Formats: sequence, structure tokens, C-alpha cells
Amino acid sequence: MVSPLDNKAVVAATIGSRIRALRQRLRRTLQETATMAGISKPFLSQVERGHATPSIATLSGIARALGVTVQYFVENQDKAQAVSRSENLKFFGFAGSANQFGRLTNSGANRLLEAHLVRMPAGEAASEVATSAVEEFMYVMSGEVQLKLEGTTFVLQAGDTAHYESSVPHEWVNTADEESVFVWVGTPKLF
Repeated sequence: MVSPLDNKAVVAATIGSRIRALRQRLRRTLQETATMAGISKPFLSQVERGHATPSIATLSGIARALGVTVQYFVENQDKAQAVSRSENLKFFGFAGSANQFGRLTNSGANRLLEAHLVRMPAGEAASEVATSAVEEFMYVMSGEVQLKLEGTTFVLQAGDTAHYESSVPHEWVNTADEESVFVWVGTPKLF
């Protein structure tokens, strides 16, 4: 039987590792994240290593700094289900972007492929897309997406696709008067 103290340690380690993984995927330093969350760098380091448990207010600040909700860190993400139901699709965003991302694939430690449904509002300005993926694939479902690859602009419309290496500087832009929706697939991961 697991004691309550052991359970607290497991929860702290799980939350800490999720924070560290997301921070690293976003290519943020400990100092940047701590400053944005309103906490000290040493405390954030302790949290990430599972040596400290953040309060709800602190976890909320960390989540806000990393552009996710608190649920991202506390929901059970160990479900290795092969099927994702449409009614369970939840969209999330990142600070500084109006784009919304809906995870289409289940997360897991051994998963290399990740897919998201991306909703770009009309007139969404260019923003460089930072991923940890090596390859990326896009399928435009509706609207229009301008994909800039190393200075060359491609206008993608419903049914168009793009497949490119992530190391090539790239941006997604929606200059149309309607929302654009596309499927983004990357390997290994978006973040």
C-alpha cells in the first residue's frame, strides 16, 4: 500500500517533470520562466526536480508563464489509448498567439508523432513557429494559410498540404477574412 507521503512525492515528481518538459520544449530558461511566473529560479528548479510542491497560485503562475492551463500539469496523461473521441478535443493556446491548438494524438513517453488541429483567427499576424520537431506536415482543412519557408511564401488553401524540415525558418500566417483550420503533424513533437 502506498503511503500518503509516498503519493505526495509521486505527484510532486510528476508535476515537476511535466513543467520541465514543457519549458524545455518551448526553449525557455529557468530564469525566464521563473520571472514570468513571479517565483525564484531556485524554487522553480526544486519544483521541476520534484523536491518542492507548488501552491495552486504558484502552479497557476507557472502555467500562465508557459501558456497552458493548470490542468495540463495535473490531469492524468498516462492513458495510452489508441482512440481519441471528438467530444474530448480541448483547445489550448500559448501566450502571445491567438492560435488555438487541439491535440489529436495521445501523449506518451514513447510517442514520436504528434498531431494538432490548429485554428488561426482571421488576420492572424505572422509568428515564427518554434517546435522541437524534425519534420512537419500540414493539411489545410478550411480557409487559407500562408506558409513562409526561409523567405518564400506559399499560399495553401483547403486540401493543400506542406511537408518540410523544422530546421528551415518558417511562419504560419492567416491574411484571409475567415478562420483557417489545418492539421499539423510533427515528429517528434510540437513542443
